[in-house]
Amino acid sequence: MPVVGVIDFELFISDMNDHLAALRLFTRVAHKGSFSAAARELNLPQPSASRIIATLEREIGAALFTRTTRAVSLTEAGADFLARIEPILGALDEAEQAVRGTGELRGTLRLGLSSSFAMREIVPRLPQFLDRHPALRVELVMDDQRQDLVVEGVDVALRFGDLPDSSVIARRLAAWPRVLVASPAYLARAGTLRIPADLAGHAVIAGPSRLPQGWSFRKDGKATSVRVEGRVGASMNEVAVAAAVAALGIASMTIAGCRQELASGTLVQVLADWDMGIVPVHAVFAAGRAAKPAARAFAEFLAAEFAA
Repeated sequence: MPVVGVIDFELFISDMNDHLAALRLFTRVAHKGSFSAAARELNLPQPSASRIIATLEREIGAALFTRTTRAVSLTEAGADFLARIEPILGALDEAEQAVRGTGELRGTLRLGLSSSFAMREIVPRLPQFLDRHPALRVELVMDDQRQDLVVEGVDVALRFGDLPDSSVIARRLAAWPRVLVASPAYLARAGTLRIPADLAGHAVIAGPSRLPQGWSFRKDGKATSVRVEGRVGASMNEVAVAAAVAALGIASMTIAGCRQELASGTLVQVLADWDMGIVPVHAVFAAGRAAKPAARAFAEFLAAEFAA
């Protein structure tokens, strides 16, 4: 009898591990949108990955994916299942790390951020962070629109501006001045500006940092606002920067969004003695679940980096 008990327990552990592996595969297929990409990531043959997911769907009694020759996408049931299962898998990872007691970060950290911020501020800093945590993987989920953290499976998102939802779990990492910039070639052609009202005679690039009521300025305790109509519109910071460098007009952005161009002289600051306020950047964590240790560690790392 004791031998049978041991065998049963081992079978139970084996079945549990198989089920957890299937759930982890499901999350990777959901985020990759591809069986083959998820299989490569987990070092599985593609047919095995498809078979495991098919078995999971039979056990659950619902189709989790819609499959076509070109794409794999979540069904409504699959999206709901993903939102429910990821916090559980994250809690398991955290529990394993706590039991090990080593403080070593493992697994995958999914970061949600804009493409411009990723290229300019995050990717150059990643080697230092990953050197400290060699067992950790990082995935950059880049979208210039705000992601749904739960649907996208994002562990921590980096967002600019005031947070409209006060219930979100967030940490302020930094705050950068908003500036006006233009190329020397544009200013040589169109003329310089002395006061904000001079913007009426200039071409404006309506970038992602444009405020709905226009551009606001403050100097010597007095505030003024200028309504602007962009001749060129850009929903991405990198496009707005490129348009300004190409002498298409004057753009508004955070100083972090054009730091390299200001340093090289391809862009110069306009109305530099007028204050346009600051733009905070926050690390935002998905509400309703505990933040991953890796997500908290990355937010801590960035806060120290930006303060340096």
